Amino acid sequence: MSRPALLPLYINGRFEEEGQRFDNISPVDGLLLNQVVEADAVQVARAVQAASDALQGPWGRYSAPERAALLHKVADGIQARFDDFVAAEVADTGRPLHLARTLDLPRAIANFRTFADLAVAQVDDCCETPQADGGLLFNYTVRKPLGVVAVIAPWNLPLLLLTWKLGPALAMGNTVVCKPSEETPSSAALLAEVMDAAGVPPGVFNLVHGFGPGSAGEHLTRAPQISAVSFTGESRTGSAIMKAVADGVKDISFELGGKNAAVVFADADFDAAVAGVARSSFFNTGQVCLCTERVYVERPIFDRFVAALKTRAEGLKLGYPDEDGVDLGPLVSRQHREKVLSYFALAREEGAVVVTGGETPQFGDARDQGAYVRPTIWTGLPDHARCVREEIFGPVCHIAPFDDDEEILRRVNDSPYGLACALWTQRLDRAHKLARRVQVGIVWVNAWYARDLRTPFGGSKLSGLGREGGRHSLDFYSDISNVCVKL
Repeated sequence: MSRPALLPLYINGRFEEEGQRFDNISPVDGLLLNQVVEADAVQVARAVQAASDALQGPWGRYSAPERAALLHKVADGIQARFDDFVAAEVADTGRPLHLARTLDLPRAIANFRTFADLAVAQVDDCCETPQADGGLLFNYTVRKPLGVVAVIAPWNLPLLLLTWKLGPALAMGNTVVCKPSEETPSSAALLAEVMDAAGVPPGVFNLVHGFGPGSAGEHLTRAPQISAVSFTGESRTGSAIMKAVADGVKDISFELGGKNAAVVFADADFDAAVAGVARSSFFNTGQVCLCTERVYVERPIFDRFVAALKTRAEGLKLGYPDEDGVDLGPLVSRQHREKVLSYFALAREEGAVVVTGGETPQFGDARDQGAYVRPTIWTGLPDHARCVREEIFGPVCHIAPFDDDEEILRRVNDSPYGLACALWTQRLDRAHKLARRVQVGIVWVNAWYARDLRTPFGGSKLSGLGREGGRHSLDFYSDISNVCVKL
């Protein structure tokens, strides 16, 4: 597929090419993919105004089944252009082709279908209260759109996480202004084309490209007509958005960073645990908020586990996205690679033992201009080391031994983050007890990165605020009111 030379904005049902532009660079070989129109303050304001106006137009009269039917049509449009979307995701991120085909696109399609169906099937609350005078108080809840929702998506799973927010927001009748990451704008631009072709009314879906501070992101979060902000990204960016919307008391849903732990007990299925931790540490080149960066292994199997994970890591194939058998692509950018490499240097300063990795590979071809790093394993650091406490967001983990349940519970919870944890044990009584006490949003037992879209998702502490998924998303994207009638 030939790539578009320019990615436009999409405002009030029209594609706009006017404005300043920035380059979209391939993380695979450092070459220019395309240019992107950067929305200025005036364009962002027009997008927000268009979204506000659309609430008063035909969209505001759509029933839940009508909205659901339109979202299914959008899902059909993505399916019809499946290969185009795969190419866009792979070009922007460098992820293996098979990963985009089996994860990113199926989940994006499912996000629209699932939340459309959940919105139609939802049941509101109703209760009756006898009164002292013999009358009856009849109470029921009604759901109305929040209004204009700012959707700010990250670069690590661009289409998946964008649609994860758009699905429930639109299903509940809101209008949206989206800002994808400046690192990965291509699939969002394609989605605007699908929205347009599906007949989504003008102003209901708007797309603005740009950066954060002083650019489209800041303009969007400071717009007075915005009713809510849904953001996935770094914790410090979430904090800045929180401050920006505080005066207007806007609704917010944040899924932020993580420094997630995996705990491997001596009774675990050893091979399954090694395979699971290898996946949770290095999947998508470690660029998933749920990835494992802290691994704790019960002391009797510690040395054996370190050796086995080292073998796994060294067996992973780095390469071009469409290369046969490739496991890992590059990091998203050379700038992000500099951040990851700075932690590789810091780990050595802090006294880490480099079990494997800790360097950039040399290919002898165009990939040397990309953003590749080798999967990396450390041991020997104390729990207070920066490399054990700070999120790195790359293909790296630190492995440490532990001796008992209470010790490991304390160490896992001793983190400023609280997103996810994976427990590997065949003692389910232990797993159930510990899972209740781990201070995170999601605990996996003998699994990782598996979840039903109907269940809640989110983090605690620096990992975020609020819960999305299933009815929790429908609640967040709704203005729920009570109607009280005296009978």
